[in-house]
Amino acid sequence: MYNRPKEIDELLESLTKQSFSDGFEVLIIEDGSTEKSEHIVEKYKSQLDLKYYFKENTGAGASRNFGMQLATGNYFIILDSDVLVPENYLQEVKNALAKKYTDAFGGADSAHESFTALQKAINYSMTAVLTTGGIRGKKNAVGKFQPRSFNLGLSKKAFELTNGFSKLKVGEDIDLTFRLWKAKMETQLIEKAFVYHKRRSTIKQFFKQTFAFGAARPQLNKRYPETAKLTYWFPSLFVMGFDISLIASFFGFWQLLSFYGLYFGVIFIDSLFQNKSIKVAFLSIITTFTQHLGYGLGFLESKFIKKG
Repeated sequence: MYNRPKEIDELLESLTKQSFSDGFEVLIIEDGSTEKSEHIVEKYKSQLDLKYYFKENTGAGASRNFGMQLATGNYFIILDSDVLVPENYLQEVKNALAKKYTDAFGGADSAHESFTALQKAINYSMTAVLTTGGIRGKKNAVGKFQPRSFNLGLSKKAFELTNGFSKLKVGEDIDLTFRLWKAKMETQLIEKAFVYHKRRSTIKQFFKQTFAFGAARPQLNKRYPETAKLTYWFPSLFVMGFDISLIASFFGFWQLLSFYGLYFGVIFIDSLFQNKSIKVAFLSIITTFTQHLGYGLGFLESKFIKKG
């Protein structure tokens, strides 16, 4: 966690409302923040088995490893600071692992009713089948589910076997998943163990985030060539196709551009159906375009310009 005292307050508040009766330990790892959260943590020490650690800034992956090294349990759950946890979250995890135990799991994310319209639109773009194939937590997702670090469970055994997260700054959760699979450890999606994920609050921040995601993928493909898929090229092809369509429209050929209009029209309708808001549906067009643009450009730059 880095400079997120308000978000930590909201996260800890949601954890105090858990229906889970078995007890659980909470570790807050402050990654060299200049806006410390220690005073926030003190508010909840009487309600939670809560420990606070401040360390030098080394990045998210190293901070998660630091926390797992200090934790006393045998199964760790990693949450980003910008999530809210539903009351039945831990119970759903327990139920799912009792039914089918795996050494790692990932959960889905959703938009809380208190989120801004833009945050709801970003959530739509990151989770919808029409935008990402549902890879972040849908039963009908395209391909094998890859847990993400904002909502991820890992056994102590798996942590000790893999040494946790690598030094990658982006894509470190996917890297961990691939190493788990190589070690013959199974992962699963626990769909009912979802969190409310705020994500980024501006279009500029969202673009930077998706650009980083796109830039990470060629590096992961290089590390694990057997995991590379044609679908990872889709956002880049989307961007290049859009540019070609714009140029063609200046010469009177509007047919290609009309396909993009049809696609964004479907996005509007699907988001409207899911969010019941015209404003969110309209913003979903903008966030979906931003997502494709950011990921697509990041992928191309990493693939052809910044190699290694």
